Amino acid sequence: QVQLEESGGGLVQAGGSLRLSCAASGRTFNNYIMAWFRQAPGKEREIVAAMRWIGGITSYSDSVKGRFTISRDNTKNAVYLQMDSLKPEDTAVYYCAADLLGTKSYRYWGQGTQVTVSS
Repeated sequence: QVQLEESGGGLVQAGGSLRLSCAASGRTFNNYIMAWFRQAPGKEREIVAAMRWIGGITSYSDSVKGRFTISRDNTKNAVYLQMDSLKPEDTAVYYCAADLLGTKSYRYWGQGTQVTVSS
């Protein structure tokens, strides 16, 4: 059973940085795609970054491109989201998600971690 656990959220001032971590367990993730989503109050959940575990190919939403970086540590089975130049509109609950390459939706989710950016 795949388990994902996020950490690293918190309160930060605009312009600051945070790094979110996602500890993944239960499988070998070589054939998986890992992603970070976020959901702000009153808004739909949106994907912000994704990465193929093998090869490290990444993609980003336009709203975070150039400010956020997704990465992984194979030895720790962990995925990270480095968030720089944070803006108040980045305030949301951030979720780690995973599924097999080629799957059209993400079946595995963490519980989420709150990120609040003050102006």
